[in-house]
Amino acid sequence: MNYWLMKSEPNAYSIDDLQKDQTTCWEGVRNYQVRNMMRDEMRAGDLAFFYHSNSQPPGIVGIMEIISRAYPDPTAFNPESKYYDPKSQKDKPRWVMVDVKFKQKFASIISLEQLRSITDLNDMPLLRKGNRLSITPVTAKQWHIIASLS
Repeated sequence: MNYWLMKSEPNAYSIDDLQKDQTTCWEGVRNYQVRNMMRDEMRAGDLAFFYHSNSQPPGIVGIMEIISRAYPDPTAFNPESKYYDPKSQKDKPRWVMVDVKFKQKFASIISLEQLRSITDLNDMPLLRKGNRLSITPVTAKQWHIIASLS
C-alpha cells in the first residue's frame, strides 16, 4: 500500500464535500510529475490525507481512499472546462485522474505549523521549501505519525 497527501482548496472542493458525496474523481491535475505518480504509482486501496490548501490555517483535515487506477481525465477534452488542454487527445490522453472515497474527517485540523514542529516529518515533501505539488507521497512512518495526531 502507498500513502499520499492530496491538496484541495476548500472553496473548490472540501472534506465536507467529499463526506457528503462519499466518492468523487480527482480531476484537473496539470503537472507532469503529479500525473506520473497518479498513473504509475497510485493504486486502488492506497490511502491519502486530504489537505486543505490556501486556507487559514492550511492543514490535513481527513483521510480518503484511492478506489481506482488512473484513467484519462475527460475535462482535458472539454473546451468548456477550466481544465481544458487542446493538446490532449482522446486517443493519446495527456492527463489522468483517480477516484477517491471518503474515509474519515478529523475532529480538528492538523495544521501545517503543527506538522512543521515534528522533527520526524522534516523530510516530508509537503514541508520542503518550494514544494507546490498538489499530490505528494507520504512514507508509512510519516503516515503513522500524522494519523496518531488525529
